[in-house]
Amino acid sequence: MFLMIVGLVAFFTLHLVPANRELRDGLVARFGEGPYKIGFSILSLIAFVVIIMGFAKMQDPHYLGSKNPILWYPPVWSRHLAMLLMLPAFIALVSAYVPSRIGAVLKHPMLVAVKIWALAHLLANGDAAGLVLFSSFLAYAVYDRISLKRRGNVGKSAAGVSVINDAIVVGIGLTLFILMLFYGHPLLIGKPVI
Repeated sequence: MFLMIVGLVAFFTLHLVPANRELRDGLVARFGEGPYKIGFSILSLIAFVVIIMGFAKMQDPHYLGSKNPILWYPPVWSRHLAMLLMLPAFIALVSAYVPSRIGAVLKHPMLVAVKIWALAHLLANGDAAGLVLFSSFLAYAVYDRISLKRRGNVGKSAAGVSVINDAIVVGIGLTLFILMLFYGHPLLIGKPVI
């Protein structure tokens, strides 16, 4: 679990930088906007890979030291609810990148997607590694949303956005949901959903 926790601490520490406007502006002034974003992205990706590696090791019963106790056994209905929640999570995720009225209503659609994803996975998993991973992402997303509101960041706007964009967001979100359900989850996570 140590590796996963190191990754989580690094990932969330990095993501606190944009919340501190003075620190972010100082880094941008020193290195420039482009290098700051590139460095932030690379370091975030490295931390995310460390999280995944740590979580994967906790799931492998053959890995030395992979003690991942089961804290509770989720009922079957919670897994079905988790699958159902993932559809709006994917739609929110897509609306973070495609201008739409859906994104404007959600204000900060990436945070909405992370909150739904984390909650869904907390419902469906009863192991210690899952509890640490998903509750930390949920807590961070809640914190970041509160932080954005306090900083006056109102989120996305729907100005000049066509209803066609909403259809595109829903279509891509549904496609990603189906791909993850049948192919992505078993391939990336090693556990079939269905």
